[in-house]
Amino acid sequence: MDAIVSLKSMGKVFHTKNGDVKALDNINLDVGRGEIFGIIGLSGAGKSTLVRCINYLEIPTEGDVFFEGKALNSMSELQIRRVRRDMGMIFQQFNLLSQRNILDNVCFPLEISGVSKAKARQRAKELLSLVGLSNREKAYPAQLSGGQKQRVAIARAIATNPKLLLCDEATSALDPNTTGQILDLIKDINKKMGITVIVITHEMKVIESICDKVAIIENSKIAEVGKVEDIFANPQSDIGKKLILGDVMERKEIISGTKLRIEFDGRSSFEPVLSNMILSCDIPVNILYAQTKDIGGSAYGHMIIQISGEEEAQRAKRYLDGIKIKYHEIDFSDKDNEKISLEKRKEY
Repeated sequence: MDAIVSLKSMGKVFHTKNGDVKALDNINLDVGRGEIFGIIGLSGAGKSTLVRCINYLEIPTEGDVFFEGKALNSMSELQIRRVRRDMGMIFQQFNLLSQRNILDNVCFPLEISGVSKAKARQRAKELLSLVGLSNREKAYPAQLSGGQKQRVAIARAIATNPKLLLCDEATSALDPNTTGQILDLIKDINKKMGITVIVITHEMKVIESICDKVAIIENSKIAEVGKVEDIFANPQSDIGKKLILGDVMERKEIISGTKLRIEFDGRSSFEPVLSNMILSCDIPVNILYAQTKDIGGSAYGHMIIQISGEEEAQRAKRYLDGIKIKYHEIDFSDKDNEKISLEKRKEY
């Protein structure tokens, strides 16, 4: 896929009175045109700095940022401003102009771009209809809910027909229901308008909901990158396991018996794998943890089960071998770190 954004060995160092702080270190990423690309990490990992380097609100101290194949570090300030017109951005706190009604908020970037007032208002009305706020044109930001404010911010961000939409923790201030609505809107805009979207978040559910690919960032570096379904099914990095496995990583109880982590990486969501195994092998199974996701009728995620008895465990393994499903035997015995140790990996 043609990359609209490429980051090549990009780094960012902040010079402070207490010394240098490396916010980004050797970042290499390609974002394909038309993708919804997620970047996830814990607080302080470098996510927001990364997105601000993409549009050169922060200038990298090393490496290059390429937009449509052109290096931003070789451009003049005027050329960079022109490139930014192709990059819309929405923020966690909306950043609306409180003294303007929402129609005038959406008109603002068009006015800056030199669009006539009449054409700007026509375009703004079309966008407010697209985001479901055609009946609130004269309302002011203070009169809107958080979800409505973010809809206005999205309309404003795409007013100039950008090729790229940058979303920096755009749903963090919203309740779960409103978050779902905003994510659906972003996905719809991506599909209808072909706008590439980069989503910065610390929430795995946001990545699962709309992203095609994801990069996990930790301590200013990219820990792993790939298709969402692949990383969700089988995270390779410690931070990926922590974000995806969640409370399993902090399990304090040491459980006896054989533990198997079954991976779901695209099988039909309608196949009752566990039920069929129990019936076929005639064994009792204890479910310790499960996190699965239905994506278009396919199951992704993992389930950790406990089986008492070595003979019973061997029957279960033979069954899983027979249906060609991936699994790992895992060990909860690391009392110091209380982390899952993935051993005896079974792959096909």
